[in-house]
Amino acid sequence: MQTRADRMLMVLPRARTVRKAVEAGYRVWSVWDPVLGVAAEHGDVVRGSEEVLVADLTDEAGLRALVVRAAEEYGVGRVMYLGGGTGMRPVLDEAHRLGLAGNPRDAHRILGSRAALRELLRHHDRLGVRFRRVERGDELARAVAESVGFPAVVCALGAGADPRPVLVADPGGLAAWAARTRGPCLVEEFVAGPQYAVTTLSVDGMHQVVGVTATETDGPPHFVATGHVHPAPIGARAEAEIRSAVCALLDLAGFEQGPADTTVVLGATGPRVISCRPRFARDGIPLLLRLTRGIDLEAAFFQALRLGRCLPPTEAVGAAASGIVRLPPGSPAAVDAAPRHGCVVVGGANPGEAAERLTEARVRLTEAGEHLHAQAGPAPRIRRQ
Repeated sequence: MQTRADRMLMVLPRARTVRKAVEAGYRVWSVWDPVLGVAAEHGDVVRGSEEVLVADLTDEAGLRALVVRAAEEYGVGRVMYLGGGTGMRPVLDEAHRLGLAGNPRDAHRILGSRAALRELLRHHDRLGVRFRRVERGDELARAVAESVGFPAVVCALGAGADPRPVLVADPGGLAAWAARTRGPCLVEEFVAGPQYAVTTLSVDGMHQVVGVTATETDGPPHFVATGHVHPAPIGARAEAEIRSAVCALLDLAGFEQGPADTTVVLGATGPRVISCRPRFARDGIPLLLRLTRGIDLEAAFFQALRLGRCLPPTEAVGAAASGIVRLPPGSPAAVDAAPRHGCVVVGGANPGEAAERLTEARVRLTEAGEHLHAQAGPAPRIRRQ
């Protein structure tokens, strides 16, 4: 079977990802699932691809056969599944068997699974957190008492359960969470400290930290990201420790090729890896990197892949911040209407100024939204069927 390095099979790609790969010199064949794909992007994916292969990503045998056929018929030299999720494991397994994967068989699974990541870092106190896997709810209290104490982070692992980690402050909170959660779960040490998103691109085992971004969250219980500032307002030594921790994680997982988005908390004793996603950064971080460093993450990755090495690092010029703005429901309103979310992006001469402008913009937008909502008067109530 003859393959060519400039021919690539992408599974459920975004249209912009196909376009940037083509601009870097690749010929792309795309696998598309009509159910899981973003319908609005289908036309652009078709236009950018040599051919679009329609598949059901829940059909494991069909996916494996498709990867083999693409290798044989089109000579694709690389198989990429940057989105993760449904169908990822059979696609990457088959790609690995054919020698078309950029990473060892388990690298994506380890980085993308909270439980697998904890096991990987079990004996690396400098990187991970203390944890215990619990199979039954009646074991939770003992596990917390013996392993981590309160406050603790709990995370459900069972199929169909809410996978979001939850901070529980006391035995009562733990009992309430256990009452509505089935199956195995993780009990983890809670690490207090500022949170950072670390963006990396890896090529042939070389890891480039593109940037370290400060993350604002909505606090307990889920610590959902609500804003970012880039570059992170952090000292050189602390940033170096964070960069080192993330590169060490990628090495331990055997991750050699692709983007990664790693969440790190800088605790009292140093950085601790909280989670990692082996895919491009999200939540507006790519835009902040483009505004401050002039780097397009996806384009840079495909260029580096063609060259076989990471691109030269870029210095940040100024700073930028992005954040969620909660707006009142519009008119007409449904009976279950909730505050709507918008996003605002601002620039500044430095991280502090960008953060201040973000706060000011949020206040002004919220006030304007509330004023317009009040001016409109009571909205007619529409009951959803």
